[in-house]
Amino acid sequence: EAEAEAEEKAYCDEQMTKTEAKKSELEDDVAKMTAKIDQSASKSAQLKEEVKVLQEELAALTKEQAEMDKIRLETHEDYVVAKKDLELGLSGVRKALSVLRDYYGGGESEAAFMQQPAPPVKHSKSGGAGSGIIGILEV
Repeated sequence: EAEAEAEEKAYCDEQMTKTEAKKSELEDDVAKMTAKIDQSASKSAQLKEEVKVLQEELAALTKEQAEMDKIRLETHEDYVVAKKDLELGLSGVRKALSVLRDYYGGGESEAAFMQQPAPPVKHSKSGGAGSGIIGILEV
């Protein structure tokens, strides 16, 4: 009977050793998994913070874009108004250049075909002043 008890004790000791080893192995696995979970939770919190910051930046960019679009629209409206005025001014300057060129020497060939009386003797063209005025207008 002592031998049976010794065998049973040996069997129990062997099983306890296996169980302790398995328990130790499982505890190591649990520790590794817990560390992995903690790392993942930390990374998740970090990514959530980054998403929050990026969403704030996107909101700011959207607001700035809306302001820039508004400014662009206002500027375009001002341009359209100014463009009409500038085109009228340019057409006036072109007309003035045409008249001055005709008067100061560019119009003799056209005048030869028209029957006009001779210009008055009292008035004479000033060539130097005409070219100066035309030069200023062409700039």
